[in-house]
Amino acid sequence: MAQQLIKVPPTKNTLLKLKKQVKFLEEGHDLLERKRELLTRLVYERIGEYRELRETAEAALADAYRCLSITHLRMGTRAIHQATLGAKLAVTVDILPRRALGVEYPAVTSQRLPLKPLGLLGTDVSFDSTRDHLANATVLLARLAEVEIALHRLLEEQRKAQKRVNALKYNIIPRYRHTIHFIQSSLEEEERNTLFQVKLLRQRADALT
Repeated sequence: MAQQLIKVPPTKNTLLKLKKQVKFLEEGHDLLERKRELLTRLVYERIGEYRELRETAEAALADAYRCLSITHLRMGTRAIHQATLGAKLAVTVDILPRRALGVEYPAVTSQRLPLKPLGLLGTDVSFDSTRDHLANATVLLARLAEVEIALHRLLEEQRKAQKRVNALKYNIIPRYRHTIHFIQSSLEEEERNTLFQVKLLRQRADALT
Protein backbone atom coordinates (compact mmCIF):
# COMPACT_ATOMS: atom_id res chain seq x y z
CA MET A 1 0.00 0.00 0.00
CA ALA A 2 1.44 3.34 -1.10
CA GLN A 3 2.14 5.87 1.62
CA GLN A 4 -0.18 8.88 1.40
CA LEU A 5 1.33 12.31 0.95
CA ILE A 6 0.68 15.32 3.14
CA LYS A 7 -1.33 17.89 1.21
CA VAL A 8 1.15 20.80 1.05
CA PRO A 9 2.58 22.86 -1.82
CA PRO A 10 5.88 21.39 -3.14
CA THR A 11 8.06 24.42 -2.40
CA LYS A 12 11.45 24.90 -0.77
CA ASN A 13 9.83 26.74 2.14
CA THR A 14 7.47 23.80 2.70
CA LEU A 15 10.41 21.39 2.48
CA LEU A 16 12.27 23.23 5.25
CA LYS A 17 9.17 23.27 7.46
CA LEU A 18 8.56 19.56 6.96
CA LYS A 19 12.17 18.72 7.80
CA LYS A 20 11.87 20.65 11.07
CA GLN A 21 8.56 18.98 11.85
CA VAL A 22 9.83 15.47 11.15
CA LYS A 23 12.84 16.10 13.38
CA PHE A 24 10.48 17.20 16.16
CA LEU A 25 8.35 14.08 15.61
CA GLU A 26 11.41 11.83 15.75
CA GLU A 27 12.48 13.39 19.05
CA GLY A 28 8.93 12.92 20.35
CA HIS A 29 9.02 9.30 19.24
CA ASP A 30 12.28 8.71 21.14
CA LEU A 31 10.81 10.27 24.30
CA LEU A 32 7.65 8.22 24.03
CA GLU A 33 9.68 5.08 23.45
CA ARG A 34 11.69 5.71 26.61
CA LYS A 35 8.48 6.41 28.54
CA ARG A 36 6.96 3.18 27.21
CA GLU A 37 10.03 1.20 28.32
CA LEU A 38 9.91 2.72 31.81
CA LEU A 39 6.17 2.05 32.07
CA THR A 40 6.71 -1.54 30.97
CA ARG A 41 9.36 -1.97 33.65
CA LEU A 42 7.05 -0.52 36.32
CA VAL A 43 4.21 -2.78 35.15
CA TYR A 44 6.34 -5.91 35.51
CA GLU A 45 7.49 -4.80 38.96
CA ARG A 46 3.89 -4.15 40.03
CA ILE A 47 2.70 -7.48 38.63
CA GLY A 48 5.16 -9.37 40.82
CA GLU A 49 4.22 -7.30 43.87
CA TYR A 50 0.50 -7.68 43.10
CA ARG A 51 0.64 -11.48 42.81
CA GLU A 52 2.58 -11.88 46.04
CA LEU A 53 0.40 -9.42 47.95
CA ARG A 54 -2.83 -10.92 46.65
CA GLU A 55 -1.78 -14.39 47.76
CA THR A 56 -0.90 -13.08 51.23
CA ALA A 57 -4.14 -11.08 51.50
CA GLU A 58 -6.28 -14.04 50.43
CA ALA A 59 -4.62 -16.25 53.05
CA ALA A 60 -5.11 -13.59 55.75
CA LEU A 61 -8.75 -13.12 54.76
CA ALA A 62 -9.35 -16.87 54.82
CA ASP A 63 -7.89 -17.03 58.36
CA ALA A 64 -10.08 -14.11 59.43
CA TYR A 65 -13.27 -15.74 58.12
CA ARG A 66 -12.29 -19.03 59.78
CA CYS A 67 -11.99 -17.23 63.12
CA LEU A 68 -15.28 -15.44 62.44
CA SER A 69 -17.01 -18.75 61.82
CA ILE A 70 -15.78 -20.06 65.16
CA THR A 71 -16.91 -16.88 66.92
CA HIS A 72 -20.28 -17.11 65.25
CA LEU A 73 -20.76 -20.65 66.49
CA ARG A 74 -19.77 -19.73 70.07
CA MET A 75 -21.53 -16.36 70.41
CA GLY A 76 -24.26 -16.25 67.82
CA THR A 77 -25.22 -13.48 65.41
CA ARG A 78 -27.02 -11.26 67.93
CA ALA A 79 -24.19 -11.29 70.48
CA ILE A 80 -21.61 -10.50 67.77
CA HIS A 81 -23.74 -7.60 66.55
CA GLN A 82 -24.07 -6.18 70.06
CA ALA A 83 -20.34 -6.58 70.71
CA THR A 84 -19.35 -4.79 67.52
CA LEU A 85 -21.46 -1.77 68.46
CA GLY A 86 -19.00 -0.97 71.24
CA ALA A 87 -15.83 -1.81 69.28
CA LYS A 88 -13.36 0.93 68.47
CA LEU A 89 -11.50 1.36 65.18
CA ALA A 90 -8.69 -1.15 64.75
CA VAL A 91 -7.20 0.31 61.55
CA THR A 92 -6.57 3.80 60.20
CA VAL A 93 -6.43 4.38 56.45
CA ASP A 94 -5.09 7.47 54.70
CA ILE A 95 -5.37 8.01 50.93
CA LEU A 96 -3.19 10.55 49.12
CA PRO A 97 -2.57 11.09 45.39
CA ARG A 98 0.70 9.81 43.93
CA ARG A 99 2.14 10.31 40.46
CA ALA A 100 4.65 8.24 38.49
CA LEU A 101 5.56 8.99 34.84
CA GLY A 102 2.44 11.12 34.50
CA VAL A 103 0.18 8.39 35.92
CA GLU A 104 -1.79 9.35 39.02
CA TYR A 105 -3.05 6.73 41.46
CA PRO A 106 -3.98 6.70 45.16
CA ALA A 107 -1.28 6.00 47.73
CA VAL A 108 -2.93 4.08 50.56
CA THR A 109 -1.36 4.08 54.01
CA SER A 110 -2.95 1.78 56.57
CA GLN A 111 -1.90 1.24 60.17
CA ARG A 112 -2.98 -1.12 62.92
CA LEU A 113 -4.28 0.36 66.15
CA PRO A 114 -4.11 -1.45 69.51
CA LEU A 115 -7.22 -3.51 70.15
CA LYS A 116 -9.11 -2.13 73.11
CA PRO A 117 -10.97 -4.60 75.35
CA LEU A 118 -14.74 -4.37 75.12
CA GLY A 119 -15.53 -5.53 78.67
CA LEU A 120 -18.90 -6.90 77.64
CA LEU A 121 -20.56 -9.92 79.16
CA GLY A 122 -21.20 -12.79 76.85
CA THR A 123 -18.17 -12.30 74.61
CA ASP A 124 -15.90 -15.19 73.77
CA VAL A 125 -12.09 -15.18 73.59
CA SER A 126 -12.42 -16.02 69.88
CA PHE A 127 -14.04 -12.61 69.35
CA ASP A 128 -10.77 -10.78 70.04
CA SER A 129 -8.92 -13.23 67.80
CA THR A 130 -11.39 -12.51 65.01
CA ARG A 131 -10.96 -8.77 65.45
CA ASP A 132 -7.18 -9.17 65.28
CA HIS A 133 -7.29 -11.30 62.12
CA LEU A 134 -9.78 -8.99 60.42
CA ALA A 135 -7.63 -5.94 61.19
CA ASN A 136 -4.56 -7.64 59.73
CA ALA A 137 -6.52 -8.60 56.62
CA THR A 138 -7.79 -5.02 56.26
CA VAL A 139 -4.24 -3.63 56.25
CA LEU A 140 -3.24 -6.09 53.53
CA LEU A 141 -6.38 -5.41 51.49
CA ALA A 142 -5.74 -1.66 51.61
CA ARG A 143 -2.22 -2.21 50.29
CA LEU A 144 -3.54 -4.62 47.66
CA ALA A 145 -6.08 -2.03 46.50
CA GLU A 146 -3.31 0.54 45.96
CA VAL A 147 -1.15 -1.88 43.98
CA GLU A 148 -4.10 -3.11 41.89
CA ILE A 149 -5.27 0.40 40.96
CA ALA A 150 -1.70 1.51 40.20
CA LEU A 151 -1.14 -1.58 38.04
CA HIS A 152 -4.36 -0.99 36.11
CA ARG A 153 -3.54 2.67 35.41
CA LEU A 154 0.08 1.94 34.51
CA LEU A 155 -1.08 -0.74 32.07
CA GLU A 156 -3.55 1.69 30.51
CA GLU A 157 -0.86 4.37 30.12
CA GLN A 158 1.58 1.79 28.75
CA ARG A 159 -0.96 0.78 26.09
CA LYS A 160 -1.53 4.43 25.15
CA ALA A 161 2.22 5.05 24.89
CA GLN A 162 2.64 1.92 22.75
CA LYS A 163 -0.19 3.06 20.48
CA ARG A 164 1.35 6.52 20.05
CA VAL A 165 4.81 5.05 19.41
CA ASN A 166 3.39 2.77 16.71
CA ALA A 167 1.42 5.63 15.13
CA LEU A 168 4.53 7.80 14.91
CA LYS A 169 6.82 4.99 13.75
CA TYR A 170 4.59 3.32 11.17
CA ASN A 171 2.26 6.08 10.02
CA ILE A 172 3.03 9.73 10.79
CA ILE A 173 6.83 9.87 10.45
CA PRO A 174 6.91 7.70 7.25
CA ARG A 175 4.22 9.94 5.77
CA TYR A 176 6.32 13.03 6.45
CA ARG A 177 9.46 11.37 5.05
CA HIS A 178 7.61 10.26 1.92
CA THR A 179 6.27 13.78 1.41
CA ILE A 180 9.76 15.24 1.91
CA HIS A 181 11.18 12.78 -0.64
CA PHE A 182 8.41 13.66 -3.10
CA ILE A 183 9.00 17.42 -2.74
CA GLN A 184 12.76 16.96 -3.09
CA SER A 185 12.25 14.93 -6.26
CA SER A 186 9.82 17.52 -7.62
CA LEU A 187 12.21 20.40 -6.90
CA GLU A 188 15.14 18.52 -8.45
CA GLU A 189 13.07 17.74 -11.54
CA GLU A 190 12.01 21.37 -11.76
CA GLU A 191 15.64 22.46 -11.41
CA ARG A 192 16.74 20.05 -14.17
CA ASN A 193 14.02 21.37 -16.46
CA THR A 194 15.09 24.95 -15.75
CA LEU A 195 18.74 24.15 -16.47
CA PHE A 196 17.74 22.36 -19.67
CA GLN A 197 15.73 25.35 -20.84
CA VAL A 198 18.61 27.71 -20.00
CA LYS A 199 20.95 25.48 -21.98
CA LEU A 200 18.61 25.54 -24.99
CA LEU A 201 18.35 29.32 -24.84
CA ARG A 202 22.14 29.63 -24.77
CA GLN A 203 22.48 27.28 -27.68
CA ARG A 204 19.98 29.32 -29.70
CA ALA A 205 21.74 32.55 -28.74
CA ASP A 206 25.09 31.11 -29.82
CA ALA A 207 23.58 29.96 -33.14
CA LEU A 208 22.36 33.47 -33.90
CA THR A 209 25.79 35.06 -33.32
